[in-house]
Amino acid sequence: MWRETYASGTPVTGEPDSGTLGYINGSALEESNVDLSAELVELIKAQANYQANAKTISTESTILQTTIQMT
Repeated sequence: MWRETYASGTPVTGEPDSGTLGYINGSALEESNVDLSAELVELIKAQANYQANAKTISTESTILQTTIQMT
């Protein structure tokens, strides 16, 4: 199921806590490496862009309908 691909590169194997490998700490929680504040800001920006695009399409449709009715 798990195999090496061109995108993944060659696997790195070895003993934990040796060379550039990390270490294993029993009974510890793994912390997230995601900055929640930055991700929420990006989500809000994406939502604002989506709403602006939707409003543009709606306005364009209204203008087109008005133009058609004028003729």
